[in-house]
Formats: sequence, C-alpha cells, structure tokens
Amino acid sequence: QVQLVESGGGLVQAGGSLRLSCAASGNIFSINYMGWYRQAIGKQRDLVADITSGGSTNYADSVKGRFTISRDNIKRTISLQMNSLKPEDTADYYCRALINGMNYWGRGTLVTVSS
Repeated sequence: QVQLVESGGGLVQAGGSLRLSCAASGNIFSINYMGWYRQAIGKQRDLVADITSGGSTNYADSVKGRFTISRDNIKRTISLQMNSLKPEDTADYYCRALINGMNYWGRGTLVTVSS
C-alpha cells in the first residue's frame, strides 16, 4: 500500500521559517511527479510548488523567492523550505505524488503563521 506522510508543520511567527517533509512508502515502482499544495479555511486547495523527477520546479507566484522545494529520488522524499513566512501562508499543506501512474495525497500538516 502506497502512502505519503507529511511532517514539519507547526506554529511560527511572521518572518520565521519552517521546513516541511513528505515521504513516500510502499510498493513503489516509479514516482514521476511530486508537489506541495495548501488549503486555507474556506478556500480551495492550490499548488504551492512542484518538482519533476528530473528536478524541474514550479512555484506559485505568492511564494516565489521565499519557498524552495527539493527532492531526494533515492529516499523518495520531497521537502519544502519556507522562509519569510506571512500570516497568509497559514493553511493545511498537502503532499501530492504520481506513483506507479496513480495520484496520491498525504493527510496534510498544519502551518500557522502568527502576526
């Protein structure tokens, strides 16, 4: 059974930093796409950043220059380094991956940024 497990969320003051991690486990033959999404209360789930198996990255305009996504293909993990956090970054953050041709989501980790 394939699973994605996020970690690293928490409470931080505005201007601070957090690092999120997501690990894929289970019967995995291939991972083509991995990304981070977020959903604030009352809003839709939106892309934050994603990365291909080749290392190409894509960021939402709102996080460019502040967030950095990275990937370890051997460990089957992705990370999201979040700097200069703002209250509007508060949301549940979800890991998403295309594994063995199927789409998987993690359960999410809460990031709260206080002003």
